[in-house]
Amino acid sequence: MMNSATNRLKEFQAEHNAYTKGPLSLLVQLTRMVRAKNLPLDPNDFLTENKGQVAGLGGANLKKILEEYGINRTLASEGGRTSRGNMGLMIKYLEFLNAWHAAEVINFDDAESFWAEQVRDYFNNLPFTLTADPSRTIGASLDELFEQAKKRQKENPGTQYLGTMLQHLVAARLSLLLPPGKFEIHGASVADSTTDRSGDFVISNTIFHCTTAPGEPLIQKCKMNIHAGCLPVIITIFNRVRTALDLATDADLSGRIEVWDIQQFLSTNVNEHSLFDGTARNAKLAEIIGKYNAIIDEKETDPSLRIEFEAK
Repeated sequence: MMNSATNRLKEFQAEHNAYTKGPLSLLVQLTRMVRAKNLPLDPNDFLTENKGQVAGLGGANLKKILEEYGINRTLASEGGRTSRGNMGLMIKYLEFLNAWHAAEVINFDDAESFWAEQVRDYFNNLPFTLTADPSRTIGASLDELFEQAKKRQKENPGTQYLGTMLQHLVAARLSLLLPPGKFEIHGASVADSTTDRSGDFVISNTIFHCTTAPGEPLIQKCKMNIHAGCLPVIITIFNRVRTALDLATDADLSGRIEVWDIQQFLSTNVNEHSLFDGTARNAKLAEIIGKYNAIIDEKETDPSLRIEFEAK
């Protein structure tokens, strides 16, 4: 997209504070609709019969457009049809397009792509959500949280949301368990697998390795830990525990490396420290999430890694 086009659209977005789901739902669909119209555009052509809403908006339509850009999440179930302020925004956007058209030819492919990217950014900047439901296990709630991270990671190739989340959840739990200064916390971008550090967390003679994909290099690092007289502990996601155990066996290290899944690690701690009292579990879980968010604020630059805790 030409810089002039990007700048025009960014200025419009900033002027009208079009960063939330209602305005974005309208602007994505309206940009698609104007392709079939001759410019200059008349706002009356985009009204329903009763003049009360913007015509053509709908959840299915919005979903179809966003899927063309690889965005498979629901922005607005009604597609912005009932959002307050969309009527006025529609008029302002058409005035903006008319003025732009008078100055130069508009590439609507670029304009639509711009708004789709703003939707992507909107989703990427939302915190993750952990919902604590007393009718379900903590492990099940964590599974749903990790699925959110996997989905966001899939939508943004090259990112490691799940691995970062896992590492800092472990850090949060250990921080609440141990005295201040007992171990050092690093940002996820300086994971031990890419540095000379012996592990993600070193506590006395126990060395923790946090990973979503245990592999041969990690096993070699665990072997070095053992040779140094330390106990290596691998914390991974549930469906990678078997992989880690098999790798340890293949390296003749069976019985010398602890392998824990993150769900059980957190669930066991929460239940033990709440004295198995269901009414106290949420408070303990909320404490972990609060510490996790504090670590994110201090060690990471992406605030979308934060987790919003919801208790039912």
